Amino acid sequence: MIDFIMTNLNDLLIAVSSIVTGASAICAITPNGKEDNFFAKIKKILDVLALNVGNAKRA
Repeated sequence: MIDFIMTNLNDLLIAVSSIVTGASAICAITPNGKEDNFFAKIKKILDVLALNVGNAKRA
C-alpha cells in the first residue's frame, strides 16, 4: 500500500485537490434555502469535501 502511495503521490495530490476545488465550486453556487432531506444530506457531504467547516460556510 505504501509503495502505491509513494509511486502515485503526484497523481493522488492532483485528485484530492481537484475534488476539494470541485466541491467548493458547487457549494459556492448552491443556495442555502430550505431543501428537502436528500439535498440537505448531499450539501453536507459537499461541505465536508470542500473543507467548509466552522465559520467557512456561507451565511
